[in-house]
Amino acid sequence: MSAGTSHPQVHPVRPAARLAAALALLALGCARNGAAPAPVTSAERARQIHGRVITIDTHDDISGNFGSDEVNPCQLLNRQVDLVKMKEGGLDVAFFVVYVGQGPRTPEGYAAARAEAVRKFEGIHRVAEVLCPDQAEIAYTAADVARIVASGKRAIAIGVENGYPIGTDLEVLRDFYRRGGRYLTLTHNGHNDIGDSSNPLPGEGPGEHGGLSPFGKQVVAELNRLGMMIDVSHVAKSTMLDAARLSKAPVIASHSGAYALNPNARNLDDEQLLAMKQNGGVVQAVALGEFVKADPAEKTAALQAAMQELGISRASRSITPEQRAAYVAKRAELDRRWPAPNVRDYVDHIDHMVKLIGIDHVGISSDFDGGGGVDGFRNASEAPNITVELVRRGYTEEQIRKLWGGNLLRVWQETERVAAELQRAGASR
Repeated sequence: MSAGTSHPQVHPVRPAARLAAALALLALGCARNGAAPAPVTSAERARQIHGRVITIDTHDDISGNFGSDEVNPCQLLNRQVDLVKMKEGGLDVAFFVVYVGQGPRTPEGYAAARAEAVRKFEGIHRVAEVLCPDQAEIAYTAADVARIVASGKRAIAIGVENGYPIGTDLEVLRDFYRRGGRYLTLTHNGHNDIGDSSNPLPGEGPGEHGGLSPFGKQVVAELNRLGMMIDVSHVAKSTMLDAARLSKAPVIASHSGAYALNPNARNLDDEQLLAMKQNGGVVQAVALGEFVKADPAEKTAALQAAMQELGISRASRSITPEQRAAYVAKRAELDRRWPAPNVRDYVDHIDHMVKLIGIDHVGISSDFDGGGGVDGFRNASEAPNITVELVRRGYTEEQIRKLWGGNLLRVWQETERVAAELQRAGASR
């Protein structure tokens, strides 16, 4: 497969890379002494590549008490992503997500949503600045990522899922950027004042605005000016196409699959994928089982019943750690009865996207702690299994580097460049 257009990236010197170099020198010494070096297996080659490339997961959900003494991700937790599992799985960067579900589109609803979002921002900052600053640091720029990873720490980036908390006030968006938010998912389940969702809530029609609203177009322009990436996961096709057309910077889909392989409303069809390529953006293929492969009807019914029993719905503003743990346990039980999609099914989505739109426009995400996971990639510690499967399919190290983070960093850098240009133009007026 074609490697596509090459984009310059920063390559920090990492401990794993130094170890790989040392092993190579040792093998060379053995050869000079007449002993043949042991052949490198495909799995070992994958592990070496995984240790050299920057690995980024663009969507990891958090609970409302994330960053508290009770939910301290610096230690091993009953979560799919914590710093222990990230280190074990060689996952360098996690975008922890400030998610607030849809609520009343009233001044009181917006105020409550903003307060909830701020609590999550503060929890993320507490992890990096109070609980374990020796282990993690917040990345505010693409350059920060390379620097933090080179230092041996985990990089924490922040995404904001759902534009609902900003209401109709661009100043709230600016505040979220100042707090470290580096992408905004325009909608979630349910239409909001920015645009239409791919999953309307009960009682809503298929489209309220016909895509982006007039205010949504202002949001896109302001995101470009700030240097905050535009995320089109969860949005209606009309909203996604509007955003890709209007944005002066490449856009991302932080956690979406290929509709051609599984016709789920949350996945992107081929027309949308081609629009992402034309825009210069990147689709972060999502490892959430129901988006990877459709569940049989019996399993879907059992999952819906379990969610109802646990008090979870698509309209839930947030769920407690106890609800999340109970859901994950129930999902595992049902997966034993009806096997879940696996890593190969997941990489099929990557393959489809790469063949259609090119290696420069595809990335990797999990949606961990928000329902994500396929067999072989159930938590951050299993991230190397993705690289093993990519190597098995013939992807080169350079292509794997792009998939695991290079493409996302390229979009982030370009978003920063566009913002700097727009800000200079605004200052000169």
